[in-house]
Amino acid sequence: MIENSSIENLKTRLDIVDVAGNYLELKKNGANFKALCPFHSDANPSLVISPSKQIYHCFSCGAGGDAIKFVMEYEKLNYPETIEKLASMYNFSLTYTDNKQQIDRKLMDNLTLFFRKNLDMRKEAKEYLLQRGIGEAIIEKFELGFAPNSDETLNFLRSHGYSMSEAKEFGVADISENNNRAYCRFTQRIMFPIRSRNGKIIGYGGRTITNHPAKYINSPQTKYFNKSKLLYGYFFAKDTIFKQKKIIITEGYMDTIMLHSAGFTNAVATLGTALTNDHLPLISKMEPEVILAYDGDDAGIAAALKASILLSRHSFKGGVILFGGGLDPADMVKNGEIEKLGRLFSETQPFVEFAIERIVKRYDLSDALERQKALQEGTSYLQSLPEAIQESFKGVLSGALNLPQNLVKTKRNANVRDRKEAFVDVLELTIIKTILQKPALIDTILDNIDISMFKSHNEEFKLLLNNELENPKLMRISMWEDIKTYDEANLFSAMITFLIRFYSEKLLLIKKSKTLSYKEKQFHIRSIQEKIFKLKKGELVAFE
Repeated sequence: MIENSSIENLKTRLDIVDVAGNYLELKKNGANFKALCPFHSDANPSLVISPSKQIYHCFSCGAGGDAIKFVMEYEKLNYPETIEKLASMYNFSLTYTDNKQQIDRKLMDNLTLFFRKNLDMRKEAKEYLLQRGIGEAIIEKFELGFAPNSDETLNFLRSHGYSMSEAKEFGVADISENNNRAYCRFTQRIMFPIRSRNGKIIGYGGRTITNHPAKYINSPQTKYFNKSKLLYGYFFAKDTIFKQKKIIITEGYMDTIMLHSAGFTNAVATLGTALTNDHLPLISKMEPEVILAYDGDDAGIAAALKASILLSRHSFKGGVILFGGGLDPADMVKNGEIEKLGRLFSETQPFVEFAIERIVKRYDLSDALERQKALQEGTSYLQSLPEAIQESFKGVLSGALNLPQNLVKTKRNANVRDRKEAFVDVLELTIIKTILQKPALIDTILDNIDISMFKSHNEEFKLLLNNELENPKLMRISMWEDIKTYDEANLFSAMITFLIRFYSEKLLLIKKSKTLSYKEKQFHIRSIQEKIFKLKKGELVAFE
């Protein structure tokens, strides 16, 4: 088990903005940050992250909590797994009541060193890298290695005290279902260690040198490794990305490594998977221009189209460069075409333009029905973009189809929804928020105001009185910037206004009552009128 003192020390290092920013695209909004809520289908930024309170809250679905709760909900992890995940993100060493659990934290580092030493002893693997133009300096930087046969790796793990359960936990070994024997996932492959954004080795990519049908394989998904949320080389590229405000996304390890060797140290790669929504928080962290550097074959074009649609829908700036003629960025670096690469990266085709062009090329425009299908698909894509972008590229689509521009029908973004908000009583919310921020004032309020007086936010006031401060409805009020927090003097005035309103409404109801007798009406009317008179003079009246 993880020691409680270790967990408490980790908590002091957590920052909700930093943690949420690893998963979401955050936008500054006054003293807070806003983002699309990942816990429901959110079209307008409903999630608010408060640096001062170190909490998040969704004003639409009600999700909320601290940094630990955020990662638990987002990653679907249990509490210990979440603590270990956060410790990995912050490069924090946890301590365990069982010392053996501390050993496996170094498993990946030791295994990487083992692979690295093996590379120097495997002539064929070393020659392959040298033939690709990868020299010693870049081998050392990226800690490239070689995985020998399964038995050699298993012997290394056992000799260093690692159990099969530990090796399996990190995805480097497993047990065969056929014969119940242990085996290593990577054999006879050049190894590419994959790091988290904080530099911890959490997985591997392996390239065969024995003509295995699977040219590249990656680590399986573990509690540490999720290839859909990682970019190879990001740890080495992040400083340059921050300085240049540009990120080059390639399709593979070799392209990224070779670009780094040529000085393009803002290059990264997806891990054998297409660019997805899960990558966007990492890409957007520094708000860079995104350059997609993909192969010009069918697979590369399809991947570039999918990525361009995704990025344009999320308002990323940047564009696409496709490499033709059987060459890729790694080949161009090896051939010494560094200046040409630089020019290509500065002359990319914008995402929307590229997407429209490629959508149209799918169809035979000499056929009227095909042209209509191209118009429908292109229009549907445009309608998924922000309104200003739709209008700007109507002419591009109509021109590509050789059709009049009025046939391209743009409309209000489908993601923008009209909805009726629940009725909000600002005066009630102000009183509640003031108590949340200044609990010492609760007695002043309860001497004069009863829970029954709250009409719109009775439930929230009840939660407050029950001290359920972690309830999402109270967190929502606490983080609602449009609701003020009063000092004692202003609170007094607000209470006067609140009570005058309450008793005025009660007076009207009594006057309209058909169940009270004349004498009862007169008694209640005089009593309430007396209260209103005192309130208007600036005197609080006790609730009876």
